[in-house]
Amino acid sequence: MQAAHGWVAAALTALILSTGPAACAPKRIVSTFLCTDEYVFRLVPRGQIAALSFEATDRHPVVSTIADAAAGIPAIRPSAETVMTFDPDLVVMYAGTMPALHAALDRAHVPVLDVPWANSLSDIRRVTALLGDKLGARERARALLKEMDATLARARGAAPKPPVRTLVYEPNGYSATGGMTGEIMALSGLADMGAVLGHTRLDTLPIEAVIAHPPELLILSGDPRLMNSRADLVQHHPALATVPSTVAWAELTPLLCPGPWSADAAMTFTRLAAKAVTTKGRR
Repeated sequence: MQAAHGWVAAALTALILSTGPAACAPKRIVSTFLCTDEYVFRLVPRGQIAALSFEATDRHPVVSTIADAAAGIPAIRPSAETVMTFDPDLVVMYAGTMPALHAALDRAHVPVLDVPWANSLSDIRRVTALLGDKLGARERARALLKEMDATLARARGAAPKPPVRTLVYEPNGYSATGGMTGEIMALSGLADMGAVLGHTRLDTLPIEAVIAHPPELLILSGDPRLMNSRADLVQHHPALATVPSTVAWAELTPLLCPGPWSADAAMTFTRLAAKAVTTKGRR
């Protein structure tokens, strides 16, 4: 889902030109995508949210940081018919997603706000400020960014030196690397090994590579009590028990959608880094 930085800048420019100043804040907002759900829920009063995507409150599995808080708000599987049932005065979508829905809304003259993807902390700051402007929530946007910066500052202050060599290992053998996640790992005192180990053509990291090049800290992303699909099996492979690393499970849901809330993962990272430093996993 990551896009080139130049595309983000172009999309941000288009957002400014296409929507104009928020002279009148929207009152019936429909969000069609999990990552816009996260923003809309945090930026505007609950009464101005007509609907969020079903992912916002889905618990099979939980992929949202607002799954509990957003309970009771209509949660939809977005189609043109479903969205227009709520008579929205603004539909918030991630740019490039659901092209058929976007085209149908355009034909029906329903206002659409295309939100560009954020690939970095700088992008998050720009996107949050823009959404605060377009949704009539500038003060709330500033507060979210202030809270984000304070959390990042705490993590930076607690970061170990030298950094802990770390691999974040995800279902199906993916490894979180680069972009915003890489930035947060770095300021939290983690050196991302996922960026240097060899990946397959499917961008997965074979378990053999993990064993051959063990990190100081191996973070298994998810809940060890849950095995929702075959994708989770690699994280439970018995060979991982032989890795001479500090191994820890962690819920990294804040990183699924880039936004100010993603800073919460930084404190998880610094806590796990400290654990690695004080165990024999540090080499």
